[in-house]
This record gives sequence, C-alpha cells and structure tokens, in this order.
Amino acid sequence: MWSLMNTVRHYPWGSRTVIPELLGEPSPADRPYAELWIGAHPDAPSVLSVGTPLDKAIEEEPDLLLGAAVHERFGTRLPFLMKVLAADQPLSLQAHPTAEQARAGFDAEETAGVPQNDPTRTFKDPFHKPELLLALTPVEALCGFRPVEESLHCLAKLQVSELKPTIAALARGGLRAAIPQLISLAPDVRSVLVDAVATAASRFVAAHDPEFINTYRWAASLAETYPGDPGVVISLMCNHLKLAPGEAVFLPAGNLHAYLSGSGVEVMAASDNVLRGGLTAKHVDLAALIEVLDFSDGRVPVIHPVLGPGGLRYPVPVDDFDLTRCELDSQSGMLTTSGPQVLLCTEGSARLASAQEELTLMKGESAFVPAGTPLSASGPAVLYRTTTKVR
Repeated sequence: MWSLMNTVRHYPWGSRTVIPELLGEPSPADRPYAELWIGAHPDAPSVLSVGTPLDKAIEEEPDLLLGAAVHERFGTRLPFLMKVLAADQPLSLQAHPTAEQARAGFDAEETAGVPQNDPTRTFKDPFHKPELLLALTPVEALCGFRPVEESLHCLAKLQVSELKPTIAALARGGLRAAIPQLISLAPDVRSVLVDAVATAASRFVAAHDPEFINTYRWAASLAETYPGDPGVVISLMCNHLKLAPGEAVFLPAGNLHAYLSGSGVEVMAASDNVLRGGLTAKHVDLAALIEVLDFSDGRVPVIHPVLGPGGLRYPVPVDDFDLTRCELDSQSGMLTTSGPQVLLCTEGSARLASAQEELTLMKGESAFVPAGTPLSASGPAVLYRTTTKVR
C-alpha cells in the first residue's frame, strides 16, 4: 500500500477554509479550494509515495492493483474517483450521461475531430458519471425536478407576466417542453425574465411568506450571481435538498442538479462528462442536454447508511464504487476488500497494517491499497473508504 499525493482544484466557487483546514494548510487560504481529487483520473491522478502516478501504476500491473475481476470488468483503470468537495458558491446546473450515451457522444466528437480542450466539447470520455455526495457539513443542493403540479404553483404564485410562456409550456407539455423553452430564449428576453422573477421572489422572501421561501431566496441570490441565466428559473422547478452531516444523496444519469453550498466526500464513476444546463458562463449544449436529461419528476431520496463490513456503508445501485465511513477506535479491525481501495482520513490518526508494512494516515492524508491486500486498521480516527462492488 502507498500513501498518496493529491491534486487540489481551485475553482471560483470553492471554499477558502474547508480543504485547507483538512490538509493542515493556512486558513483562510489566498484562493478558493474547490475539490481535492483522490484517485487515478488522467486529468489529475494521485501520485504514489514512490513517485509513480496511480493511473500509470495501474496500467503497468492491473491484475495486481485492481484484481482480476475489476480488471476484466473495467479495463486498466480505477473505475471510481473520490473527491472532497467544498462549495461557498453554487456550482452549475448539470447532468451526466448514461454509459451508452457517453460512448456514442464521445465517439461522435472524436470522429468529428473536436479537440479535447475545445470549450464547446461536450463528451470528454466514453464513461458514465453517477455520483454520491456524503455531507461533511450541512449541504444544500438542487436535485432533480419537483412534482410538476408543485412547480406550476411555485411559478404562478410569483405573478410574473414574463413567466406565462413557461407556465403554458409546463402545463401543456411538462418539463420536456418547459426546460428547452427556457434555455433557448434570446438573451435579451431571458434577461428581462430573470430580473422579473428575482424581483418577485425577493418580495415574497421580504414578506416572510413560508411557502417556497427557500426556493425563492435561492432564486433571488442566483440571479445576482448569474444575471440573465435561465438556470435561475429552472431552479424554481427543482427539488431543494438539505443534507445534514452523515446524510448522502445519489445522483444517477440524467439527474439535473447543482450543489449550492456546503462540503462533503464525493465519490463517482471515473469520468469528467458534465452537460451544463444553467448557472454557468460555460458552453451549454442544448441538444445533448435534452437527450441526456431525465424529465421524470418527484422527490429524490436521502441515503442513510447501513451497517456493513468495516463501518457505515452508503448503498448505491452501481458497481463502479462503494463508500464506507469507518470510525476506528484503538482496537484493530479488518478492512480487507477483494477490490482496490482508496482510504481518506478526515479525523484523528489511523494506523494501517498489512502483512508486509505499516502506514499511518493523519488528518487529510490518504492511501491506495491493492486488491485483496489483508489490511487491519486502528485509530482513533475516521476513514472514508472507496472500493468497487465487483467481487
């Protein structure tokens, strides 16, 4: 097993305190720390303590590091990516493709010769990107579409004349009609609409009207950050989710979502396919987004952990990843898995021991453990362990 050196992504929406404090760096930092990447994604692979990037090490010895079953299923790549995500500002509204959509879209853009670094490129790789966010601090998010009847009421209550075409589209053709109608509006029309919605939403917030107050508060705030962005209006039709620390949400393919605030451990299939739908200055591929979006409406369930081997496990309906929160005491416990595992220490000091070696992880440190390695661990510490469900 090896300790890992990981990459921090400094996006403008990031926090200046959460990740620096986890890593033992000065806080507040002089720039936002948005994501800590822990894994073998080729854009920012972790580096083993021996100096080899994890993705290259896996390519050289896939059966040893991944195990034969994971190698056969996923090829010579680690199928998951772990992150620590810390948001002080909202992320863009986005969705991710299925595996079939990702492969078809990637192949089409490769055939068309669209460069990987082209800002209009939609599919960065041929893989899907389901993801799980486990809250470390209170998290707020937009997640999937709320029931259509509720959205109609939420929009109509604002009494904004500029919203009438959207309300009509939603009543007539549902979300599949309303969302494209909004995104395809001319910029000047969109700007007037968003201003009117933000003004009306602010009035209800100022009046302390409890119905939809959190939805309206966020709409007004988002309009300040993203003036004229259709995502402000789309946010009115999304479920507003609040996660307490220890709660999680799973986001399958097609789910339109945006993290608004808070921090958590995020685990996903190892992909960078993001199709944006609003709250962004980046490229929005409307045709691809509409093809990918899941327009079904209804509540998105909060995932509570179940007791599993090693700790509290967060069950998900995919094989790419499996996340467990391991609370260690001074007595050694077994953390052996048949597949590869990545371990992140967020509290205390964790002592890892295999037959050949020992490794201590302090707060903010992480390790990669090859498939099937007999492993014991003791604390006191809190570890987050990601592996796969392939056996």
